[in-house]
Amino acid sequence: MWYWAYAFRRLWRGSVATNFFYPVLYLAAMGVGLGSLIDHHVHTVAGVTYLHFIGPGLLAGSVMQVSVNESTYPVMSGIKWDKTHYAMLATPLTVKDIVRGHLAWICVRIAIVSTVFLCVLSGFGIVSSWWALLALPAAILLSLGIAAPVMAFAATQENEVGFNALYRLGVIPLFLFSGTFYPITLLPGWLHPVAYATPLYHGVDLERGLVLGRIGVAGPLEDLLYLSFFAVLGYLLSVRNFEKRLVI
Repeated sequence: MWYWAYAFRRLWRGSVATNFFYPVLYLAAMGVGLGSLIDHHVHTVAGVTYLHFIGPGLLAGSVMQVSVNESTYPVMSGIKWDKTHYAMLATPLTVKDIVRGHLAWICVRIAIVSTVFLCVLSGFGIVSSWWALLALPAAILLSLGIAAPVMAFAATQENEVGFNALYRLGVIPLFLFSGTFYPITLLPGWLHPVAYATPLYHGVDLERGLVLGRIGVAGPLEDLLYLSFFAVLGYLLSVRNFEKRLVI
């Protein structure tokens, strides 16, 4: 984990600036600009203004994108290009240490991104409850539920071509069809189970409930269990795939 933190020392200023301007621009364009048109015609979306609806969804979508970014090319770099993972294995570290350290660093990155995003949401008046404080650990759990399986996938790739397919066929569709911009009930009925099966949908649902203070019992528990399952399964697969690639 400290290796990734040391490398981040050279990049943190630009990264934090990007993490700040991304939600500001998206919320201003989609939430305020497009949202004013939507609110004028339909008044509310799922019982709230469109700005309040889309804000938590964009937080979850941002978590997904950063998690995928941190668990694809850095993994390939450590295995194939810079070979830093082999250098780590030359020390007393084990494969499990490498996987845990990388996932721990991703959690740190997500904590930074989510904190900045929540501050921006507060500035736009979207945060409606003290439950929003739990949106940060929820974002970290969402990140693990996405980053761990992606790391397992990245460890099997020989080149970056597979990552292009992952972004085009995975990240973009998830961002568009997991309830970020509109309720998934507006999708055709046969797509509902597909949306429910994605980790991002459960992340969006959990973040929206926490930020807006609309917390029940069954829904959040289901989201937590679903994301935890993906996180544990992804971790086990990552350890197995890393061992296949790194241990000779």
